[in-house]
Amino acid sequence: MKFARLTAVGVILFTALWIGSGYLRSSTPTPPPARMSEAERPPFRVLVENVKVETHARRLALTGRTQSDQRVLVSARTNGIVKRLAVKRGAVVQPGDLIAELSDEAREAKVVEARARLSQRAAELDARQQLAQRGNFPMLNLEQLRAEKEAAEASLASAEAELARTRITAPIAGIVNELPVEMGQGVQMGATIADLIAPDPMLAVTEVPERRLGGLRLGDPASLKLVTGETREGRISFIARRPSGQTRTYRVDVTFANGDGAIADGIAAEVLLTLAPVAASRVPRSALTFSPEGQLGLRIVDEGNIVRFRPVEIIDDETTHLWVTGLEQGMRLITRGQDFIREGQKVEPVASLEALAKP
Repeated sequence: MKFARLTAVGVILFTALWIGSGYLRSSTPTPPPARMSEAERPPFRVLVENVKVETHARRLALTGRTQSDQRVLVSARTNGIVKRLAVKRGAVVQPGDLIAELSDEAREAKVVEARARLSQRAAELDARQQLAQRGNFPMLNLEQLRAEKEAAEASLASAEAELARTRITAPIAGIVNELPVEMGQGVQMGATIADLIAPDPMLAVTEVPERRLGGLRLGDPASLKLVTGETREGRISFIARRPSGQTRTYRVDVTFANGDGAIADGIAAEVLLTLAPVAASRVPRSALTFSPEGQLGLRIVDEGNIVRFRPVEIIDDETTHLWVTGLEQGMRLITRGQDFIREGQKVEPVASLEALAKP
């Protein structure tokens, strides 16, 4: 029993001495490992490539619709009843072709009457002139007879013009798109008889933002891709000088050939406009970054291997690359690691992925 007590007391004393020795040793603090200074640290390694500045013809992709260059609503020029329709919807007409004919409403009789009156006035003038030459008729009265003859000629011309108005003809070459009248229908002056559309040439009409307007010129080439899958090449034929009141965009027309008439009016299309070429650089999309102030740009390495920020403007967009302005020929552009460094930091630029991966 006494031995067990002594053993227990010994274990307690040993434990107390062991714990106390730890406090004694910890009273002398171990100095922390010395930190490396900024100058002693190896520079951060970044991948760079040399900038190339070249002339780039920008392309602007917009949406638009096809539209006939010429569209005419053929109207009745007099009152009457439609007694003949010479064409059907979809017919191809040439200038002067008959479209419809109205009832003459005694117009032909008025022409006959005016022609007879003219013959009478001409005969009277001829007879009086012969009498005047023999001195049997006053020369002064001949002027009145000449005026009556000229009035009869004007009446005949007016009657013939009124009769001609009953024949409604095509003013342009095109396709009859609509015929809103029927045989036997009464029409008044100004009523629409036919809707003509000229299929060649056609227009592609689109709207251009004001900040892109400066790169467009009349005659610049353009490409069209229709929703039907067809493609066409054309040129810019019109640039509006005033913006749309709602969208503040400018109308631009592209004229393209449509000799076969395959492209209809109103088809949706993608319009690719080629803008005026500018000096620009092609850079990877992933290299784009922001400055601390939120400005879009790229990071470059100067001659002393110091990081600098260069603001740029995007002028064209590709799948993996961008065309930008604001860089100079031969600059070293950071393409890997630009998000882990800051302006003014010294770095180690390398030109290959293998060198970048070395420890």
